[in-house]
Amino acid sequence: MSLNKAGAKSKLILIIEDDKDILQVMETVLTYNEFEVTGIDGTEDIFATIEQYKPDLIITDYLLTGLNGGKICQLVKSNKDTCHLPVMLISAYPELASSFGNFGFDAFINKPFDIGELLEKIDKLLEK
Repeated sequence: MSLNKAGAKSKLILIIEDDKDILQVMETVLTYNEFEVTGIDGTEDIFATIEQYKPDLIITDYLLTGLNGGKICQLVKSNKDTCHLPVMLISAYPELASSFGNFGFDAFINKPFDIGELLEKIDKLLEK
């Protein structure tokens, strides 16, 4: 646990992104904005990953090797122990957003994304 400048517990954001450049940008921006950030390039067991990192928010790319972001979201949202956890889905293919099905994500953002929009959506999700 880390504390921000105001002495409050920092919110932990788990980013699942296999593009190292995008992951690095997101980690840098979010850390600068006083979030605690853990970035990984994928997971085969989202529940073990959640148990390990205990995030307050998950941001996942849709296209990942192995378990894709849509399936990650669907698993999180269909489990009674994790359904409260906000999930943001990101994708470079916004035209596919309408065909993603009902994964239950709380927010969607297009790549490339505007940093201000990203931070605004994160703040809204963490306020709930």
